[in-house]
Amino acid sequence: MKVLLDSCVWGKARDDIEAAGHDVVWAGDWPQDPGDEQILAFAYSTQRVLVTLDKDFGELAILRGTPHCGILRLVNVAARQQAAVCLHVLNLHGQELQAGAIATAERGRLRIRSPEV
Repeated sequence: MKVLLDSCVWGKARDDIEAAGHDVVWAGDWPQDPGDEQILAFAYSTQRVLVTLDKDFGELAILRGTPHCGILRLVNVAARQQAAVCLHVLNLHGQELQAGAIATAERGRLRIRSPEV
């Protein structure tokens, strides 16, 4: 699966996610932060699920109708646990995310918002 990690996601999470066989880009490697709208547009144009800590992406997708290929928001997940939580959600709900779902993962809870049809 193709994944874009927002720059707010711990950069070392990329190693574990790649080791699990995913194609990962980390926005923290970019020379500058292009802003949320451009990050979401890049994820969409390259068919990547966006993983972030930022709730603004969900607002862009839901309120503004910005197209996306799935968004996974991690809430209060320690940096060293971000890869494990991401992999767990991708394994269980990757197809839903790729179809445009928005997932919010926090300790002991996972919410999935199916894409609008």
